[in-house]
Amino acid sequence: MADYDYNLVFEGGGAKGLVFVGALQEFEAQGYTAGRVLGTSAGAITAAMLAAGYNAAELREAVDEKLPDGKPRFSTFMDVPDKFSPQEIDDSLMNLIFRAIDLPFVTEAAERKLDAHLMNGLLRLSIFRQLFSFVEKGGLYSGQALVDWLTDRLNQNGRNLGGVTLAEFNQRTAKDLTVVASDTTAGKILVLNHRTAPHCPVVAAIRMSMSIPFVWQEVRWQAEWGPYRGQNITGHVVVDGGVLSNFPIELLISTEPEILDMMGAHDGVYAVGLLIDEELPVAGISALNVAEAPRPEPKFPLDLKSLAATQRVTQLINTMLRGHDKLVIDAYADGVCRLPAQGYGTTDFELSAIRAQALIDAGQTTMRDFLLRLHIFLRDNHPHHLPQRLRN
Repeated sequence: MADYDYNLVFEGGGAKGLVFVGALQEFEAQGYTAGRVLGTSAGAITAAMLAAGYNAAELREAVDEKLPDGKPRFSTFMDVPDKFSPQEIDDSLMNLIFRAIDLPFVTEAAERKLDAHLMNGLLRLSIFRQLFSFVEKGGLYSGQALVDWLTDRLNQNGRNLGGVTLAEFNQRTAKDLTVVASDTTAGKILVLNHRTAPHCPVVAAIRMSMSIPFVWQEVRWQAEWGPYRGQNITGHVVVDGGVLSNFPIELLISTEPEILDMMGAHDGVYAVGLLIDEELPVAGISALNVAEAPRPEPKFPLDLKSLAATQRVTQLINTMLRGHDKLVIDAYADGVCRLPAQGYGTTDFELSAIRAQALIDAGQTTMRDFLLRLHIFLRDNHPHHLPQRLRN
């Protein structure tokens, strides 16, 4: 039998993933340990940090990190792209439009210089860089701030895991980490771990898993990341795992040969899923849904977050990420801890201290109640899955 109590699966949900901190505080306070960890999007970050040796207190410190002006560092995750390569600019739709416009009595060479001057001028505007990024790279924000934060955290306290591959991460930590992303070129799920993509960097795997469509720039698989399950997918466009499986608990409970090929043999340990449930209220917080909240009036210079089109995209994202893997969840209901997050949004990275604390507290209380129910269920139905210290 394994020397840990439960395998853990973390759902995606962007900023709502803060609720995991409270849940893990209670999990740890009751003396339980995690074995294999699996996650999508925000769940991928939590899974990776657990596998890197973070405890609940360190996780809390990480999410509480502040900038010099007092804002949470998480607020920087909505980072406006600062530059694009000459090739990206040359191949862009906007550049093609400029070229299609024929100015009378102006030579072609002069038109090209004028086009370049106009493009360079527009790219000095942050709002244009966001629109350019949205059209050309599938997201308003670059995601580099998230990569920098994650790299810092995986390197912290001598861990030095910010630059390692999935295979190296497994070798150094002896932890079985899996994150899920979506290959939109091939139209299939990517299950990323040391078995399927050993040469893929851990940070890149998580960045792909976090690449919420229309929010962060999509990621293209790089040749140096090697094959995926023996196949060359260089250049494939990869986005958030939630597009295909936001709560991939099936990967740890299925006995299908293809899944076992990706995940390895079962270790006999019960899998607990941490699911973010937007229909469950958070104590002390209004039930007002983020999508229904009053929208600030656009100001100049324009902030794209305040525009109606951006709000519609945000609502679409929130709806998409609520599409849980319902059949598996219903069949495995006793192993799923539903964490409340009503009134919180996927891209709500600038939470006030009060709202953030309420979400963390809700996670802790919910996990406490869930563990009590789980132990009764396992004792009565699957006693061999109970942690050893609970069997007497």
